[in-house]
Amino acid sequence: MITALALDAQGFGIPKDLKTLRAYLQAALEVEHLTIPVYMTGMYSLHSGTNRPAYFAIRSVLLEEMLHMTLAANLLNAVGGTPDVGHSRFVAKYPAKLPFSSDQLPLIGLQHFSPAALRTFLTIETPRKLAPKPRPGDGWTSIGQFYDAIRQGLEHLVKEQGEAAVFTGPATRQVGPDDFYNSGGEVFAVHDLKSAQLAIRVISDQGEGTEGTIWDSDDLIFGEQRQLAHYFRFNEIYTGRSYGPHDAPADPPSGPLIDVTWDDVYPIHGDSKIADYKKYATTSAVHEQAVAFNTRYAALLRYLHTAFNGTPRAMALAIPTMLELRDRSEQLYRNPHPDPKLAARGLYASPTFELEQSQFDTVGPTVEENLRLAGLEPGQPIDLSPVPSH
Repeated sequence: MITALALDAQGFGIPKDLKTLRAYLQAALEVEHLTIPVYMTGMYSLHSGTNRPAYFAIRSVLLEEMLHMTLAANLLNAVGGTPDVGHSRFVAKYPAKLPFSSDQLPLIGLQHFSPAALRTFLTIETPRKLAPKPRPGDGWTSIGQFYDAIRQGLEHLVKEQGEAAVFTGPATRQVGPDDFYNSGGEVFAVHDLKSAQLAIRVISDQGEGTEGTIWDSDDLIFGEQRQLAHYFRFNEIYTGRSYGPHDAPADPPSGPLIDVTWDDVYPIHGDSKIADYKKYATTSAVHEQAVAFNTRYAALLRYLHTAFNGTPRAMALAIPTMLELRDRSEQLYRNPHPDPKLAARGLYASPTFELEQSQFDTVGPTVEENLRLAGLEPGQPIDLSPVPSH
């Protein structure tokens, strides 16, 4: 398999063969996943019950990133690839570089809810028309550019080889709407160029808006309520003002004020590592809690890996695991940082999202047993009652 790092070294461009296209789609999984811990950190560091508009805006984007990750897996499966998300190499080490991105973009780190965090969110979601112009031989400066390259590569390969030669993946590996509910949109199977183009459009439009507007295309595609695209949802929080119905992407929001209180948060040291917490393991439970969080995050990725590789209904176990991670992260944020110097500065503990392969190996048998207990046969009801909680 061509890795994202190897392709970064080759230079970003339009994939010209199936092997490279599959590598780009694996990198798309990495791009979508890389945002999830970033948005989780911003959302769960808020004091409970405060900043509700901001909390639900970030939550809505987080759910749609899970949708995008699933659609990217469907795309990869459709062209005969194998989504690979259940190992430690898949998880970025923060602060991280978005795969194939330009050096003009900053590294993406973990930050508590703050203006700086919102600036990072806006950097991730910047629409193509607002992004810096890519330099020759450089990477992309907006995720929309990245997906446009994938789209052009798909269209080129279909024109060159025909749909049957490109879309060779079995339909049984596709995650559909019966497998993934409450996903911030609709999951659908990808099986030809038309459905692949639609998947790419959904991902791009939800992030940056459709046809030069601030709105996504969920109303046009799914018949759902029209929403602001991710960039503009985040810009409402950052500016403290909502968009009006006729605002353009380059305009500042012109609607009513939004109540944002930047102090209602557990401030963290975003560069904290498990090794830092371990130094104080005899005086604080933070190390143990942070390791447990990361281990359960490994379980989440194992469930997703199973869902993306032939057992789509395994998504049913990923959802409660996400809720468990919410509870575990909120417990961590309520602990002062175990380093006395950082605690004296008013900083709190936080998840580190550092995953070792040993953690994936540890949760493997439990994940397999829980999948067996749930009963995931197609057409049969999913029963999670026999699955033990953690």
